[in-house]
Amino acid sequence: MKGTISFFNEGITFNLPKKTQTKFWIKEVINDDNKTCGLINYIFCSDSFLLELNKTYLNHTTLTDIITFDNSGANIISGEIYISIERVKENALLYSQSFTDELNRVMIHGILHLLGNMDKSPHDKSKMHKKEDDCLALLDSIKA
Repeated sequence: MKGTISFFNEGITFNLPKKTQTKFWIKEVINDDNKTCGLINYIFCSDSFLLELNKTYLNHTTLTDIITFDNSGANIISGEIYISIERVKENALLYSQSFTDELNRVMIHGILHLLGNMDKSPHDKSKMHKKEDDCLALLDSIKA
């Protein structure tokens, strides 16, 4: 499978475990949608960094766990996915999930956006959550 998936930190110290397995999983999700993985950058950051991006690019003044910038073209999926590690930690507690499970959900959420899935309406949110669950089940089967 071609394509490049990279992981960066912005203003925080964070080391994503199982990078190779995670890259394989993400590429599988993209391939399952009959698309090709291009250049995907994950940037792990703080709440304050992501809030500034939210204000600057989306005119939102609230905290969020993820912002996805889509650089895809035709069938090649590319983009930058910014994830607040602070938000993921808080949401893991809020939703009674492990940090790893919540991080995986947020990471694949960004990919699903790049694949064209939306989550603005309640119906779309429900569909997105189901797709996240399906992707997480795929990850579990890869781990097995």
